[in-house]
Amino acid sequence: MTYSERKDERAKLLIVDDNKQNIELLMELFRDDYKITAAVNARRALKIALSEAPPDIILTDILMPEMDGYELCRKLKGDSKTKNIPLLFVTAISEEMDESRGFALGAVDYITKPFNPLMVKARVKLHLELKRKQELLEKYAFIDALTEIPNRRRFDEVIDQEWNRAHRAGYSISLMMIDIDHFKLYNDTYGHGMGDDCLRRVAGTIAEVLRRSSDFVARYGGEEFVVILPDSDLSKALDTAKKIQDKIDALDIAHQSSLAADHVTFSIGVATMIPEDGKHPRELIEAADTKLYEAKSSGRHCIRS
Repeated sequence: MTYSERKDERAKLLIVDDNKQNIELLMELFRDDYKITAAVNARRALKIALSEAPPDIILTDILMPEMDGYELCRKLKGDSKTKNIPLLFVTAISEEMDESRGFALGAVDYITKPFNPLMVKARVKLHLELKRKQELLEKYAFIDALTEIPNRRRFDEVIDQEWNRAHRAGYSISLMMIDIDHFKLYNDTYGHGMGDDCLRRVAGTIAEVLRRSSDFVARYGGEEFVVILPDSDLSKALDTAKKIQDKIDALDIAHQSSLAADHVTFSIGVATMIPEDGKHPRELIEAADTKLYEAKSSGRHCIRS
């Protein structure tokens, strides 16, 4: 969950410094405003940043043994999981610092000691707000404006992520390709306004069926949707597909021009694979698409796997 999605929670601040007195000073300054975690070296900071509960912002000293602040910044910005965490360097005026190097590595600011508490608070708040706005921009770039579910661009990212996760864990991943039957005839009969409303209702219904947080649905294009079911064998995937089909049938959206039924129906193609070396998620997509074609060729309003 991103910072922008946790509206009611305090932001997480990570302080990195090999001097415990400096950590205590910053903790005292921020303890009323943020959830604070501290690390006395850069390696510990990396472990925290890569955990399941990463910080929203990092304040780090530059001069530290083994790994300095610049190297910490380089490693954080070089990892996709941590590259978007704002990092601010905290350093004494008397210490040697290279601002251009820090900014080139991806740091967002420098704070010099001794510092003005109000100024430090203002800078941290500013960079958290900038992060929140950036997350919102990225979120909306991945949302289909009509149906308000993820779009094709987001699907392309998620399928790669889930494929790689399944590959590492050795479990299966299932994919559904879902197409509204005779949707062009629906638009021709009822108009595009009604067609848009139909797409929204269908998208919402599919999303309601998917109970696990890891399950994913996106609008693939036009009247076509795609569902990713991580850690699901074919039996589980078919069970989910049947639930989706039943839910759509229960909506009983009139479609007098359909050649499959008197209401809006789906054709669904389902495929399951266990990712292996040399395989690509494109193979899973193509397999599900082939099964969707079989469902359409079989008279529609059916599931094929």
